[in-house]
Amino acid sequence: MDPFRGLVQTLDSAGVRYVVIGVWGANYYAHAGAVSFKTEDRDLFLPLDPENLIRAWHACEAAGLELRSNREPLDKPRDRFLADRVVAQRALVHATDGRGLEVDLTLVMAGFDFETVWTERRTFRVEGVDVPVARLLHIVTSKQTAGRDKDKLFLATHKQGLADLLRKQG
Repeated sequence: MDPFRGLVQTLDSAGVRYVVIGVWGANYYAHAGAVSFKTEDRDLFLPLDPENLIRAWHACEAAGLELRSNREPLDKPRDRFLADRVVAQRALVHATDGRGLEVDLTLVMAGFDFETVWTERRTFRVEGVDVPVARLLHIVTSKQTAGRDKDKLFLATHKQGLADLLRKQG
């Protein structure tokens, strides 16, 4: 089984709310349009909800992923106290299986709050698994808003492909 598919099933079983964002999120739309974007990791946007975050951490651990923050192992115990601190700091937690599955658990999406993205998400069915994905317009707008060099490069490199996909979305 694809490791990401296994993680999605584990997250769903644990009742974790999240949406796929970033370049990997754009790829769900791109596959239908015969376009593909390269990225090293997958970004999951989570709400500012400590209990949801704890469920996400436990799901990642159950899927065999190691959790890190600022290149260091995430503290233990992974409890409400730690989750409150991570939420307050909007800290990024990185999950990896060390064999190619790289997932960022983020509490921030430039220009958007979680509830807006969640309400307008699109669900893709992939190999029998439902994957919640942010709207392509939200992904592109967030990259424009963030203004990081890597986002500018992505947007410039794929300008026409993204425009075509957005036009198809209506």
